Amino acid sequence: MYDPAHADTWDAVGLVTGDPASPVRRVLFAVDPVQAVIDEAVAWAADLLLVHHPLLLKPVHSVAATTPKGRAVHSLIREGIALLVAHTNADAPAAGVSDAMAQAFGLVDPRPVDPAPAPPMDKLVVFVPHDDAARLGEALADAGAGQVGDYDRCAFSSTGIGSFRPGPGARPTVGVVGRLEQVPETRLEMVLSRDRRDTVLQALMSSHPYEEPAYDLLEMADLPGESGHGRVGRLAAPSTLGDFCESVVSCLPATHSVVRVAGDLDRRVQTVALCGGSGDFLLDAVRDAGADVYVTSDLRHHPASELAEHAAAPALIDVPHWAAESLWLPVVQSRLHSELGARGTTVETKVSRIVTDPWTSHLPMPS
Repeated sequence: MYDPAHADTWDAVGLVTGDPASPVRRVLFAVDPVQAVIDEAVAWAADLLLVHHPLLLKPVHSVAATTPKGRAVHSLIREGIALLVAHTNADAPAAGVSDAMAQAFGLVDPRPVDPAPAPPMDKLVVFVPHDDAARLGEALADAGAGQVGDYDRCAFSSTGIGSFRPGPGARPTVGVVGRLEQVPETRLEMVLSRDRRDTVLQALMSSHPYEEPAYDLLEMADLPGESGHGRVGRLAAPSTLGDFCESVVSCLPATHSVVRVAGDLDRRVQTVALCGGSGDFLLDAVRDAGADVYVTSDLRHHPASELAEHAAAPALIDVPHWAAESLWLPVVQSRLHSELGARGTTVETKVSRIVTDPWTSHLPMPS
């Protein structure tokens, strides 16, 4: 569901413990692989624990059971529980953490704040005799050309006259050596993912009736994709910052961490940006996106202070890290059931209710 290849290079995602060939009947979802969650997985007899945060983000030189991480590893292996981490590979894509937050907060038409480029695409334009156009189009489609979103075998064709003169040594399918030929031809256009280029060109060469097919291969401009860091969208109706803060808080599970706000609570907000996890790396992009308010976690003093100095700076809502990312757990739970259901199978699932926010109390500052 969340390809490990899409994780940031510094991240540590994927299968941490467990045998990929082992059967899975019960899956527990949680944000953090802390011992309390692992104990819950053991008590519930889970086969797989799927978490957001890595257990072994930084290199370790010992997994002795006398250390917290070592104890976690020993508990998982001893009980036969697989641990799967989906961290930054679950932040940016569709149905990821930021999408879950956007859905919970009621954003309309959310899009990435910092979109990743869409997969690079080519366009193939080939000229072929009319009678061979359909057969060639099928061969190219079988090789992967003509895929556009949820549609396949997409193509455009137009007609014209192709001209050529076979030279000495040529063995033309149509025409005679030394004589100019004019042939009614179809101009066939199909797009293809660049990683299918070699396969599609091989299909072109093997299926085209001419020994020297005439074709153009065009590299299309890079476009923003549907995935990327953060989300920006709009509320269905304008709100005050104060009312929107109350709405955000009502969506989050209770913790002892506080929600911090920077901005006039009476200001009007409608364009909302957000990012799951620590999001101050997106502050400039959020401002460029024209957001009225930015919801994220772990904002540091200096970046927030510098942002506030800009004219028309967005208001800030700093929400508890664990609470915000926990909104993703029901989403991944539902997605797993949908994907397994499409394959005719299912598993029993459960979202952990253990609060793993590390802060256990808070004190009001003197006014």
